[in-house]
Amino acid sequence: MMLLTVLVSCIQVPQSPSFSVSPDRPPTQYISFQDYLTQTKAYLTQNRAFISDDPAREIEVNMPFELRPSTEANTKRAILLVHGLGDSPYSFIDVAPILAEQGFVVRAILLAGHGTRPADLLWASERDWQKSIDQHVALLKKEFDEVWLGGFSTGANLVTSVSLEDESINGLLLYAPAFHPTSNLVRFSSFASYFIDWVDVDPEENIARYDSLTAQAAASYYATVESLNDELVRNAFDRPAMLILSEADSVVDSQAVANTFHEKFTNEDSRLIWFGEPLHINDARVHVLNAKVPEMRVSSISHMGPLFSPMNPYYGEKGEYRHCNNGQGVEVSLCQNATQVWYSAYGYQEAGKLHARLTFNPHFNETKSQLSDFLR
Repeated sequence: MMLLTVLVSCIQVPQSPSFSVSPDRPPTQYISFQDYLTQTKAYLTQNRAFISDDPAREIEVNMPFELRPSTEANTKRAILLVHGLGDSPYSFIDVAPILAEQGFVVRAILLAGHGTRPADLLWASERDWQKSIDQHVALLKKEFDEVWLGGFSTGANLVTSVSLEDESINGLLLYAPAFHPTSNLVRFSSFASYFIDWVDVDPEENIARYDSLTAQAAASYYATVESLNDELVRNAFDRPAMLILSEADSVVDSQAVANTFHEKFTNEDSRLIWFGEPLHINDARVHVLNAKVPEMRVSSISHMGPLFSPMNPYYGEKGEYRHCNNGQGVEVSLCQNATQVWYSAYGYQEAGKLHARLTFNPHFNETKSQLSDFLR
């Protein structure tokens, strides 16, 4: 109890709209994806706590979206993409065109509690997220012969669970699948949520994702971990899957996830793209990419890094947003004001180098090539 008291006293919640729950709930009844888009835009317009002087752009960045192939004569394939905890559909803004080039109709959805304000993660749960995925999968099955699922982090957990239960899902695309967390404390988040609302409160500065996190959200993430691992004990995934992982990921125990890939993703066409040193796994399906790219000032690959092109206008090498909250303490202000920085996963330090969090993939073209080859 003393520990909980300390936790509560240490977290000061600002008096701002970002930390008050929205008056409305997101749409749950829609007859088509277009209907879903229309309702979601109205919901975001009414409920988002804007943090910039460009509300229209904030809505656009957080909106679900659909991208169709340029030639649709024989479009029979579709993929549903599900973002991670605190994120938005913008996570897939650079991945979606690659999928469309391979003949997929791409749909990226917005999970409940996201896109509006961090306080909405005080009520949203993994049950809400799972229900939404089920609804969108049902819509896709009415329109397409072949349905794939894709996800990032928590989203990867959610879609993997769906695919293990639904053998009609044709394949998976998983970025930084969070099957196994690095932190042992996250398992206590459900208990903690009875006593505290917030586990992390930061200034809201990123228009494409939340900077703060509720205890309820952490508990919901861990519920996806428990559910998925229970299923993986009983079943293997026997259809094609592509996993993309960084050895230096500070959120995910990537070695444990790689082992899960080796043991439980049994299709011979499956692949693991691994950013880091060679894995101690005898599996020809693993493709290793060097995480150190000094010509781009990259020291290691972060949790979110593989998703984005270096040319991305917001997260790219010359993008608008620089993620300086990288575990370096007093150096944050130096990072924010520096003309040039290095990039890494969270917590990486090296003498003489100032590191921001890596928000782009220095091997984006190689990743694109691997993904395109996998999907052909």
